[in-house]
Amino acid sequence: MNKVPQQIIAGIWHWTAPYSNIGGTLVSSYWLDEAGVLIDPLTPDAVLEWLSRRPTPPTAVVLANRHHYRNCAAINERFGCQVHVPAAGMHAFTQGEPVVPYEPGDELPGGLVAVEVGALSPDDGGLYLGSSRGLWLADTLVRSPTDPASGIGWVPDSLMNDPVQTKRGLLAAFERILSDYDFEHLMLAHGLPLVGNGRAELERFVREGGRPARGAF
Repeated sequence: MNKVPQQIIAGIWHWTAPYSNIGGTLVSSYWLDEAGVLIDPLTPDAVLEWLSRRPTPPTAVVLANRHHYRNCAAINERFGCQVHVPAAGMHAFTQGEPVVPYEPGDELPGGLVAVEVGALSPDDGGLYLGSSRGLWLADTLVRSPTDPASGIGWVPDSLMNDPVQTKRGLLAAFERILSDYDFEHLMLAHGLPLVGNGRAELERFVREGGRPARGAF
């Protein structure tokens, strides 16, 4: 388990932490070092201290869907970061949370670009960083948070309103993303990132028509 952030690509760091809202399952978080941008963060105290010592302190948080707000309130309180969230998920924030909406295609802090996915839910999307050839996906695909040999698979059917229709829509979305974006690395919110082989794994997944995940939850 990556309790301490580790650099996985030049300038991009990753760590895992247990999230109580899903039974203590490990979730993944990411940090763009030069820009000071957090992606889908869950930050235990040790990580908050680590962030405070970076050459560029946190300047913004970007979420790939509304559910990844996690402990962003603590991040905002400590660093004053605004939290960028998909506009389609703004209905979840009614208590004065420090959130800023974005739409698919928008340019976001750190050079990220909002990628439309949909199908699972209107606000469940992705993020693309062309300078690093990285693609982030929110909750559509999952992978083991501890086994580097594991493959990607569907989020559980129990989290889909209509599994058959949802999977059909997601496969179409992934085909479009593979056509539109030049990426090599695939970063997941639920599971270890695929560094160097993310595109190849997503192409294989689509070609096979999808598969269940193993050991992700």
